[in-house]
Amino acid sequence: MLTAEIIAIGSELLTPTKTDTNSLWLTEKLNEIGIEVKLKTIVGDDKSRLEETIRDALKRSDIVLSTGGLGPTEDDITRTVSAQAVGRELVYLDELEQDLRERFKRWGREMPEINKRQAFIVDGAEVLPNPNGSAVGMLIEIDNKIFGILPGPPRENQPMFTNFILPKLREKAGEIYVRRKLLRVSGIGESAVDEAIAPIYKSYSNVETSILFNKSEIELHLSAQSKSESEADAILDELANKIVDKLGVAVFAMNGEKMEEVIGNLLKENKKTLSIAESCTGGLVARRVTEVSGSSEYFIEGAICYANEAKIRSLSVPKELIEEHGAVSAEVAEAMARGMREKAQTDYAISVTGIAGPTGGTEEKPVGLVFVGYADEFQAKSFKILLPGDRYLIRWRASQAALDYLRRQILKKMQ
Repeated sequence: MLTAEIIAIGSELLTPTKTDTNSLWLTEKLNEIGIEVKLKTIVGDDKSRLEETIRDALKRSDIVLSTGGLGPTEDDITRTVSAQAVGRELVYLDELEQDLRERFKRWGREMPEINKRQAFIVDGAEVLPNPNGSAVGMLIEIDNKIFGILPGPPRENQPMFTNFILPKLREKAGEIYVRRKLLRVSGIGESAVDEAIAPIYKSYSNVETSILFNKSEIELHLSAQSKSESEADAILDELANKIVDKLGVAVFAMNGEKMEEVIGNLLKENKKTLSIAESCTGGLVARRVTEVSGSSEYFIEGAICYANEAKIRSLSVPKELIEEHGAVSAEVAEAMARGMREKAQTDYAISVTGIAGPTGGTEEKPVGLVFVGYADEFQAKSFKILLPGDRYLIRWRASQAALDYLRRQILKKMQ
């Protein structure tokens, strides 16, 4: 397999306010044609460090792509440093200057003389046109290596890469196709998931498997290589089905869907409706549900009842129940769900009550204690969880637990 490196150039990318998104997009495109990205580097506007980075990258990797630093100002050093790194001179192309002047005229402006710097290219490089900006790119082939020099703005470098570099790389990579699949798992820890499925995925030599924990769920990233897309997809489908057979209902998404999307599909397929009552999550569960387009088909109503008085007034939770068991209790969670369902006249209702912290916890009811309630036409029930994390994570994980509980209840009814 061919290997690649990506170099993002610009001191602004080393500040806390800017993110290098180009590398993510380029990695995706390279992976699709079977080229593995081994290293990504961000280099500021420092000539010596950039030259060293380019030289080292060309020693290690088959393909090197740089983004940024092709503007007309003093800190745009990519042209000069790239030429030095590959041992070539910069040459001036009159036709590039003329093209720039005509372009500025079309914009109704005179070209500043400083833009003449953009007419310099590395000797022997293929010029890559840029209809979306003033900086052309360059493609250098040296010692069977490919060095692509791209402008920084995505609206400029993405079409340039797609139209001029990608075809060459596809030809160089040969007939190798890489396909990906993302499974999401809820209710099982990362180590337990790996212990259960490692014997399965390790038996596939042409599949790479990564297991990641993401706030409240486990992500299984599967990547397969083959000589055709259909063959790679078939391999992934086979492996994914084996994983589902092993983990069962804990796998809630086969193609990267979010929990709220899965819930929405289940409700639509079964022509059911939902209402939500929330305390500690403050509307987060309802927000997630309504972020899905078309959720008005199944989501009817929600209530944020933070104070005890609100639970009593809006959800008909008996005052005696709160006094006896406390607002954070199984009994109140069930009463909230039951009251919400009756008020909204929905098929299902879920509720959340808990202690998100950092204050408010006791030895009996610590920070992170959450009760999730559920109600349908036949029953109301709940479950208790103790969630780790800060206030943000506890609230998020509580919302995930509530939606997952609903998913599991719907699936039981479908059996």
